Amino acid sequence: MAAATQSPDSRMISFFRRALSSWIVLGLLGLIMIAFIVTGVNSPSGFSDSSAGQGQTVARVGDRRLGATDIARRIQNQVQGIKQEDPTFDMTRFVAEGGVERSVDAIMAATAVDVFGRQQGLHASRRLVDGEIASMPAFFGATGKFDQGAFEGILARERISERSFREDLKADLIRRMALGPIAAGAAMPKSLVMPYASLLLEVRQGTVGLVPAAAFQAVGAPSPTELEAFYRKNILRYTVPERRVLRYAVIGRELVAAKAKPSEADIAAAYKADAAKYAGREVRTLSQVILPDEAKAKAFAARVAAGTPFAKAATEAGFAAGDVSVGEQTKAQFTDLTAPAVADAAFKAASGATTAPTKSDFGWHVVHVDAVRQIAARPLDAVRGEITTALETSRGDQAMADLVAAVEDAIADGQSFDDVVKKNGLITVTTPPLLADGTAPDQAGYVAPADIKPLLRTGFETATDEDPSVETIAPNQRYALLSLAQIVPAAARPLASIRAQVTTDFLSRRAGDRARAVAEAIVAKVNKGTPMAEAFGGAGVALPPLKPAGGQRLQIAKQGANVPAPIVLLFSMAKGRAKLEAAPNGAGWFVVRLDSIQPGDASKAPELVDATQRQFSGTLGQEYQQQFANETQEIVGAVREDKSVGRLKAELSGAAAAQ
Repeated sequence: MAAATQSPDSRMISFFRRALSSWIVLGLLGLIMIAFIVTGVNSPSGFSDSSAGQGQTVARVGDRRLGATDIARRIQNQVQGIKQEDPTFDMTRFVAEGGVERSVDAIMAATAVDVFGRQQGLHASRRLVDGEIASMPAFFGATGKFDQGAFEGILARERISERSFREDLKADLIRRMALGPIAAGAAMPKSLVMPYASLLLEVRQGTVGLVPAAAFQAVGAPSPTELEAFYRKNILRYTVPERRVLRYAVIGRELVAAKAKPSEADIAAAYKADAAKYAGREVRTLSQVILPDEAKAKAFAARVAAGTPFAKAATEAGFAAGDVSVGEQTKAQFTDLTAPAVADAAFKAASGATTAPTKSDFGWHVVHVDAVRQIAARPLDAVRGEITTALETSRGDQAMADLVAAVEDAIADGQSFDDVVKKNGLITVTTPPLLADGTAPDQAGYVAPADIKPLLRTGFETATDEDPSVETIAPNQRYALLSLAQIVPAAARPLASIRAQVTTDFLSRRAGDRARAVAEAIVAKVNKGTPMAEAFGGAGVALPPLKPAGGQRLQIAKQGANVPAPIVLLFSMAKGRAKLEAAPNGAGWFVVRLDSIQPGDASKAPELVDATQRQFSGTLGQEYQQQFANETQEIVGAVREDKSVGRLKAELSGAAAAQ
């Protein structure tokens, strides 16, 4: 049986609704600037401090005023976060889904907890805030520790003042102080948990039959009026999401190939500089033990001289194989590893011999020569290709870095995309209007070149008035100068251009409606006592055979979104009843009947009871926190200015439409 699936849109919307249903999730959107820095997601562009109702008061919490500008910025960042999961998401949908109101309410709740906590004497010291900042990986430098330059650079990039950032962090710490103890003591009694745990062990069995739409042939074409009405009613189905036209110019390795090619003089100089690498030399495979005093070293050497294999003697002396094996070494390498006297002894001994104890700063060395190998010198002609490749790589890397830096400097100096392209001999490519996944709905058969795919994310985050940027396609190999040429707003395709598609959809819908009518009649008969097989057999059309379905609630829940819709329905029905469930992709309708229920007994599954108790206790703690936050709003006084919220929604929608 096919699993019921959700479209990306419905998954996003359901996630969005779940997230916004609790201020605990969204409340720390008061910290949305911090969240974007900590998670490494770039703040979106397009909303400056002067936009979205500068000066408007959206809400008041205690003596604090929540301004439209700050809330708009936080909302934009939130929308940008959702777009990381669903690139087609935009501000228009956010506003339509009630996101603005939920965001304002959540920020009000978070602010109220902060205000109340300070009134009660809670305080986050500068030292505590410093500790939080220093622990954020986003601010770590090359050493893996906090780097002040990285901290200042990220704040500058995100256009966040250090004062604002620290104040957000301080408010978050105070919220944690206020809310943490409330949830810590929440515990759900086992007597209340037991019925729910037993419910997880419940087993249900039922029967499922499909009434497929394909079994009902559509008769006659729709009239123009019917087709027009269907098109308008389902306009979203024929609406193409926002598309973007990108202009880019590839900065590839081929542009610096001439500069990267070494001359004969360059090759000769490199050969001379690495003369030791190409000269003839002797390498030896060595093993050694290092003992703390001369007496022990002499005793060890004597055992080896008496016939005990070196490896066995080392093992008996307590050395592991990894401690003994040195591997293949040149004399210079072994000198650096030990000491000159130790290396001299090791390279004077014959293959298979063991040296007398020799002292270094580490102790007394006894070295065994496992093997000796002579490496012949390699003349320049023998290594010319090797040196040429190495030089081309290193010189090419440097030339690419210089070219990319020059392009970035030119953009920073105010030069246009076209000026930079012309000056550097680049070739401009203009894409057709693209969706965020790189497809071109207006150009049949279009396949996005490989170079475009790494550019899409930036292309759909930038605004038309922003400067071009240099993006990485393949490190050290290919880059691109990228500019956003045009934003094509979401729009419905004209009926005349898709009449055939709409006609097909209309006929499919008509067949689906007929299938539903038959399925509803079957449900009515079954609920009046007619056996499922008899009801399906009397449908007047050949239908697929019935199938058994069911299982244990816990095992089915573990499958997550992969559970077929009829199975989900079985666990929300009364025994002996039948219900209707839509099949995926308009394929028809399922008739589902619940035949039996076998109750679960969690008394025999203590681990399940404990896990359920922990889950319920966590949920209870969140509920306590939410109720506390609601109460703090009453205590400190929180008022939402609905007219200002309306203006903010209009301005956010307008800004989205103008992009």
